[in-house]
Amino acid sequence: MNIGWVGLGRMGYPMAERVTQAGYPVTVWNRTRLKAEPLAKKGAKLAEKLEDLSETDVLFTMVSTGDDVREVCFGPHGVLAHGRRNTPKLLVDCSSIGIDDSSRLRRELADKGMEYVIASVSGNGACVRAGKLSSVASGPKAAFEKVRPVIEAFAPRGVSYVGDADHARVCKIAHNVMLGVVIENLIEITLLAQQAGVSRQAFLEFMNKSVMGSIFTQYKTPALVNLDWTTTFTPKLLLKDFDLGLDAGRNLRIPMPVTAVARETVQGHIGAAALQPDPEKYLSADFAALLETMALLAGVRLESENAQVKSGLELN
Repeated sequence: MNIGWVGLGRMGYPMAERVTQAGYPVTVWNRTRLKAEPLAKKGAKLAEKLEDLSETDVLFTMVSTGDDVREVCFGPHGVLAHGRRNTPKLLVDCSSIGIDDSSRLRRELADKGMEYVIASVSGNGACVRAGKLSSVASGPKAAFEKVRPVIEAFAPRGVSYVGDADHARVCKIAHNVMLGVVIENLIEITLLAQQAGVSRQAFLEFMNKSVMGSIFTQYKTPALVNLDWTTTFTPKLLLKDFDLGLDAGRNLRIPMPVTAVARETVQGHIGAAALQPDPEKYLSADFAALLETMALLAGVRLESENAQVKSGLELN
């Protein structure tokens, strides 16, 4: 199975790297070629042009928006443009896009005789490298089974098949809504403990050992303890997913009051960027930097605790 891969950002690069290391022939393309070149040293082939991926069997995409996926497929230089005779028979999209965008893409691909599988993922780049990424997938069952081993190469914690249409999109949106709600509440209670005189390290150590601990709370602990905002996911992307979740809730008539409040908190964090010396830098930092805005609202002084804290994602 010849794999075409588009998108080598914080998530896409380590995912494509794991597929390459699993022994699949992978041809990669990225808007910024420099980001793709290191993969060539690890066995991947670099496509000179996006349309060169038309010769592959299966196309994987890991990009930012639904418009980006459509551009990859149907743009002027897209993989399916110009009525080429040889095109991939299957698209596997790992991006986080809206349900409406996904349904439209499914229809357009069907018109081209191309099958469509969604393989959304849970985790960040460090999760990928540590072999702790998981995935939720939907699409035609036979097509999914065909690419399941490839998905498992980058998501070894497991792949959950949830249906034959866009069900994985709903699951991913719900997942990211919970991620946003959890980080907001985790920040609130961490500030509560700090204001009472408990160090953030000690409090989060307790939380991670409790029944409420998770892979997520553990791998965000170093950031919250040491104020390390190395980006895994930006506030604007989180806000986008909150909005997608609330839109889905309105369409399906599901009340989501906790989500709505958490969404407004993130909106406040984004608005606070205008008061920073470097707003763009503030907004390009990791979404856990919401701690700074919440501490400001609470009148709590923050300092790095400069502690050695394990994330749970250390490579063996």
